Amino acid sequence: MSVLIATAHGSRDPRSARTVHAVVDRIRLRRPDVDVRVAFLDLTEPHVDRVIDDVALEGADSAVVVPLLLGSAFHARVDLPTMLGAARLRNPGLSLVQADVLGEDQLLVDAVRSRIFDAGVEVDDPDVGVLLAAVGSSDGAANERTRAIARQVLTETRWREAVTCFATVPNSGPAEALRLLHSAGARKIVLAQWFLAPGLLTDRVSAVVDASGFEVVRADVIGAHSSVAEVVSHRYDCALTQIVTADNDHLNR
Repeated sequence: MSVLIATAHGSRDPRSARTVHAVVDRIRLRRPDVDVRVAFLDLTEPHVDRVIDDVALEGADSAVVVPLLLGSAFHARVDLPTMLGAARLRNPGLSLVQADVLGEDQLLVDAVRSRIFDAGVEVDDPDVGVLLAAVGSSDGAANERTRAIARQVLTETRWREAVTCFATVPNSGPAEALRLLHSAGARKIVLAQWFLAPGLLTDRVSAVVDASGFEVVRADVIGAHSSVAEVVSHRYDCALTQIVTADNDHLNR
């Protein structure tokens, strides 16, 4: 039996955990054939260490940890692999593999556009400017990839412009992005979210937008959109093949 452990960052904001649990419920609906668990890296229970140990005690022979992360930064590249390495030592009978992050998947870009439509924005309105809020990273290349997402959101619309702003990157915040959108001729600003769940950082961006004087339509976070469940399912299936291949290689030695 293999287990899918959907692992989110964690937050002190209870809205974040509620949204993650809703995402995991959506994954379970999509994959009734899989035992799906929820876990967090920090600040929220249950911690991923505990969940891995629990599934091992319950007799699972393998588990795939799918990071519910939109970017491949410290948590995906360093933090989580370190935790999984320690978990393998504690549970030598459990085959444990980390799947790819959700990343800049086109399905998730489409989900952002869908959330904008849900906010009442017309697809053919040329006055619309999209302000895409994201976390931001110390990795400049990662930020450039996130900036490119804003342009993808415009696909198959007549919206005038889209600009990414970052909650944690100096000189790339919402105030600067709003000025760029206004200079481009946008007269209707939409705050879109490259966030899976709401929390302190989405509130930080909203506070700046509120103080800007611009009239802004707010779209929801990606949340429990069906596209998230589809991407997670694909990440799980791809990672599971690594376990199967490793087991076959071991048998053939």
